[in-house]
Amino acid sequence: MRVHRDRKKPRVAIIGAGAAGLCMAIRLRRAGYEEFVIFEKSDRVGGTWHDNRYPGAGCDVHSHLYCFSFEKNPEWSRKFSLQPEIERYFQHCAEKYELLPRILFGTEIARAHFDEAEGLWHLATTDGAAYTADVLVAGTGQLNRPMVPKLPGAEGFTGEAFHSARWREGTEIEGKDVAIVGAGASAIQIVPELAKRARKLTVFQRSPSYVIRRGDKRYGAFEKWVFRNVPLALWLYRAIIYLSLELRFLALYQDTLANEVFHFMAMSYLDTVDNPELKRKLTPDYPPGCKRILISDDYYEAIAQPNVEVVTTPLERVEARSIVTADGEAHPADVLVYATGFEATSFLAPMEIVGRGGRRLAEAWKDGAEAYWGVAVSGFPNLFVLYGPNTNLGHNSIIFMIECAVHYAIRCIEELDHRRARFVDVRPEAMRAYNEALQRDLGRTAWSAGCHNWYKTESGKITNNWSSFTIRYWLGTREPRWGELELVE
Repeated sequence: MRVHRDRKKPRVAIIGAGAAGLCMAIRLRRAGYEEFVIFEKSDRVGGTWHDNRYPGAGCDVHSHLYCFSFEKNPEWSRKFSLQPEIERYFQHCAEKYELLPRILFGTEIARAHFDEAEGLWHLATTDGAAYTADVLVAGTGQLNRPMVPKLPGAEGFTGEAFHSARWREGTEIEGKDVAIVGAGASAIQIVPELAKRARKLTVFQRSPSYVIRRGDKRYGAFEKWVFRNVPLALWLYRAIIYLSLELRFLALYQDTLANEVFHFMAMSYLDTVDNPELKRKLTPDYPPGCKRILISDDYYEAIAQPNVEVVTTPLERVEARSIVTADGEAHPADVLVYATGFEATSFLAPMEIVGRGGRRLAEAWKDGAEAYWGVAVSGFPNLFVLYGPNTNLGHNSIIFMIECAVHYAIRCIEELDHRRARFVDVRPEAMRAYNEALQRDLGRTAWSAGCHNWYKTESGKITNNWSSFTIRYWLGTREPRWGELELVE
């Protein structure tokens, strides 16, 4: 059955008011599409930069590249900005582009079902409200669902316990025994801050990471003046940062000179640790890049303080005021922080997404999430995923990737509009060929070297990271290859 509708412009539903959702909304307006709404489960914009409010939270990408190309910020205070400043930037974007009236805060989408005959997405919220849209854009990203390990006895812990992405403001740290489970990207920022305040800080590390110096600094008044008044200078500065980061991808290939250079840089920083036993605990036994390479100017200095202990013995259980390791030792804890990352491979969960023929996205992705250019999924028409499968980076700015994906999605929406089509879908053979080539390329990278990381599923399929330079992604998303798509009118 074909349902004819007289519509002027496609109506777009955007899930999430973080960087991706805001970017999509701003670009929609610029393209002349005003019929959109943003669903945000939180009470503010910012996404991960609203959620992650732990001490020391900040970005590991240069500030001047971690912003939209159409909304550069000459006022960044430092080379690597901290969470409050980044959250303010996204709030500024929402206000400047008048998006706040289009955002339904405190509204979480539970289910989305595509009606093929109508060419409509039917949405249901967790509180039972219903909406429809021609196009569905998922801007939930990869880092929005905290992963908390199931430790025996955790429910009996009588102190403060929470995930780093759900930091409880006002938690007393001074003079307390604090335990941090995890030693990755969040912990490396939290540890230096808590080490200054805690009586004893115990870091439970499953495996060490490669750490290189951040090289952070504050921007002076003159530098800000130049960025503010000489647009070409800011453009060139961004270009230099972009190109220098782009070259870092060479270090993410196995057995390359660039990979060896990264190893040398990391080991040089590690050599600043004087304690031989601590240095042994902090020395990785896998190739650089297999896990996320971390950057810090003060992690090793903080972790070497006398009130900080690194424990590498596996955890066995949690007791009322301690963490017990497999050797039977009880480590006192008044505060327990899970710096254990996110359920990054469970894209779009816990939403139930149902496409053509009643097929569920969770079923389509049971062997690991995949998409076409990380944006579209065969069998799920008019659905565009931002910061989707295989678009995460280990070397450059995710904002760049988001802008590329948004551009691709809008080109598809424009074609739908021009053709008055019901929907656009990726041909299954095109998506299959794309992902087979992608996985072959990923097999050459350090991420496939054999270590455990959050970029891949338990079966070893790399579902999160992009396989090449970002310029290649930019080229691939400039214009849809219409022969690989199905437009149904």
